[in-house]
Amino acid sequence: MQYIGIVGLLALAAGWVPQTIQTIKEKDCNVNLMFLILNLIGSLSLTTYAVFLHDPVFTTLNSMTSLGAFINLFYKLRAMNRVKA
Repeated sequence: MQYIGIVGLLALAAGWVPQTIQTIKEKDCNVNLMFLILNLIGSLSLTTYAVFLHDPVFTTLNSMTSLGAFINLFYKLRAMNRVKA
């Protein structure tokens, strides 16, 4: 059963790769702001929980997901600030 969890986490983490590449190239993120915020909070919470469990696979994969969410949120907020200025 642990393999199912690993496959799921890999899929979630890998899902951020194409979006993050597009975001960096375009310097803008077309993903909903609330989704990005909630995803970052959720993945950071799961990373913290995984560290507490001393689970290196869970920690690594959730850290990757957090990083993808953070990068996209950064570009989203940066683009929003440019529009206001």
